[in-house]
Amino acid sequence: GPGCGGHCIPLDPLYLSWKAKEHGFETRFIDLASSVNEELPGYTTDRVDSILGGLKKGMGKSNILVIGVAYKKDVKDLRESPAIEIISILQKRRAKVSFYDPYFPYLKINGINLKRSSIDKKALKKYDCAVLVTDHSSVDYKYLAKHIKLILDTRNVFGKLGIKSKKIVKL
Repeated sequence: GPGCGGHCIPLDPLYLSWKAKEHGFETRFIDLASSVNEELPGYTTDRVDSILGGLKKGMGKSNILVIGVAYKKDVKDLRESPAIEIISILQKRRAKVSFYDPYFPYLKINGINLKRSSIDKKALKKYDCAVLVTDHSSVDYKYLAKHIKLILDTRNVFGKLGIKSKKIVKL
C-alpha cells in the first residue's frame, strides 16, 4: 500500500526502538521499516507523475482524484493517514486534487478546504487519474473501473476482485 497510518502502527515501533536503544539494543529492522513507510507517499506520487508523463500530461495540468483518505478501510479516522501526505505532495506539484471518501465530507490540507467529490459518471470523466489509497467496502469498484480514465491501485483491490483493465495500474 501507500504507507500505514493510525494512532499506533507507525508510532509504536518508534517507541520500541527508542526504548531498545536506551538498553543498548540495535533496531535496524524497525528503523528500516519506519523509513520505508515514511517514503511511500512520495513514491506513490512519483508513480502518478510517471503514469501521467506516459500520457504526455504533466502533473500541473492534471485533475487527480484520491479515493479513500482514512488511514484504513471502513473507519472514520485520519490519524497518520498516508492519503493526507499524498494529497499534500500532489498539491505542491500543482495538480488539481479532489478526494472521495464516504466517511469525510470535508478536508483541510495545506490551508486548502476540500469538499468530497461526487463519483457519478459525469464527475469521474473530468479526472485524468484516480489514486486508490484506502479501499472502503462501500465503494463500487466495478463502477469506478468502468468510468475512470486511469487508476493507480495502491491496494490491489481491482486485482482481488478479478477486474482487469489496461487503465488500472498497480503501485
